[in-house]
Amino acid sequence: MAELNYEKFLSDLIKPLVMFPNEVVVKTFSEEGNTVTLQVMVNEKDLGRVIGKKGRVANAIRTIAFACAARGGKKLEISIDSY
Repeated sequence: MAELNYEKFLSDLIKPLVMFPNEVVVKTFSEEGNTVTLQVMVNEKDLGRVIGKKGRVANAIRTIAFACAARGGKKLEISIDSY
């Protein structure tokens, strides 16, 4: 199975949710063993849209990403921040 590009996957998942899709940046910080650490940066005005009420949207994004990564035998750590 081909390696999934987690940066592109998360970017494509988050861009439809925000008002400033051109400012969505996803970076890989580290890949240690089976764990991949990613950081999602969005415009300050979009942070609430990506996190959602009581973190529900962020949890949904993480659940989808974790399921995709698990198929490849990886674990993801996702951090969501603003500029």
